[in-house]
Amino acid sequence: MRIIARRTLREYWLSHADCEDALKTWYAVVRKAKWQNILDVRQTYSSAEMVGKYTVVNIKGNHYRLVACIDYRLRIVFVSAVLTHAEYSKDRWKHK
Repeated sequence: MRIIARRTLREYWLSHADCEDALKTWYAVVRKAKWQNILDVRQTYSSAEMVGKYTVVNIKGNHYRLVACIDYRLRIVFVSAVLTHAEYSKDRWKHK
């Protein structure tokens, strides 16, 4: 999968250093993935869920949530946000 934008991940781990390794691991795994649908994503990340047009994955034992749009046909993952659990619960990310 092609991931857009790694910069979003990097900016987040620079301000939340405890999730750097988890985000780098997520990036490496997703780059090699050949997902065709949400069921494929769930084989890799059992916590993955669809929330509207977004796929949400727990990162670092549910301390963080990664929100992305996945175009399976084009094999592109658009990283929308990385959020703490508290930030995610506020639902502001849904309005981006």
